[in-house]
Amino acid sequence: MNRLRLGLLALLLAGPAAAQQDFDKVQIKTTPLGQGLYVLEGRGGNIGVSAGPDGIILIDDQYAPLAPKIRAALKVISREPVRFVLNTHWHGDHTGGNEDFGKAGSLIVAHHNVRKRLKAGGFMEAFKRDVPPAPLAALPMVTFNDEVSFHLNGQELRAFHVAAAHTDGDAVVMFPNSNVVHMGDLYFNGLYPVIDYGSGGHIEGMVAAVDRVLALIDDKTIVIPGHGPLSNKAKLVVYRDMLATVAKRIRALMQDGKTLAEIQAARPTADFDAVWGGGFLPPPTWVEMVWNGLKRAPTP
Repeated sequence: MNRLRLGLLALLLAGPAAAQQDFDKVQIKTTPLGQGLYVLEGRGGNIGVSAGPDGIILIDDQYAPLAPKIRAALKVISREPVRFVLNTHWHGDHTGGNEDFGKAGSLIVAHHNVRKRLKAGGFMEAFKRDVPPAPLAALPMVTFNDEVSFHLNGQELRAFHVAAAHTDGDAVVMFPNSNVVHMGDLYFNGLYPVIDYGSGGHIEGMVAAVDRVLALIDDKTIVIPGHGPLSNKAKLVVYRDMLATVAKRIRALMQDGKTLAEIQAARPTADFDAVWGGGFLPPPTWVEMVWNGLKRAPTP
């Protein structure tokens, strides 16, 4: 278990103590989506970009050491400044670049709970790690409760909060004019998702969040996951059904009085493991993560 947790931490929560040479090898891949929208992939969460004459808005900014490489990739797209950074949640693989962009003048925006958790730091139960408070420049300067809209580059960007899902501060980001949605870590494409139950995450909240997105998109929508390749509505439906089925199975076993070890031995994810179990969360670890969340009532 310790080796697995260390692997997760290296991917999700690497900070200044991480080996610099690991980031030296990272290359930023840029994929155009049309109408001034792009996806940047490096290490950590996928970055959404809207670029045009009104400036650049980023959806997440990966790890702190990658900020110079992200800036270099952005300069190929546009010479305009990064005016806004919108965080989909508080984890370091999505907010690590906040300090760099904040010091350069970008306005950081996020749900209230993102600022709260970044400012306070805290103990991440799922990974047994203390996360220090973020520097002042890394904190969102503008926060929202239910939703917020931006109007730049001929596009509307609409972000709305979903409760008790990956964390308690998740935001879905939609570009209605271009039929694109960025889901942050509500969606891990092709691998079992992290559910940060210590930060208010809950698998049933994940299902509810995906259901809300599915009701708003169509078969032509480009779906940007927090991790994994670009996707679409049909693949998102498959992901949603996997989440709902696993949640139902594990809850039923819990109601039968089964221990965690007995639930893991029952292999409630067995028929999904070939597709979803090859990532950094092996099935027994993910079952434990779901189980830990299901022991708690979802927070509003």
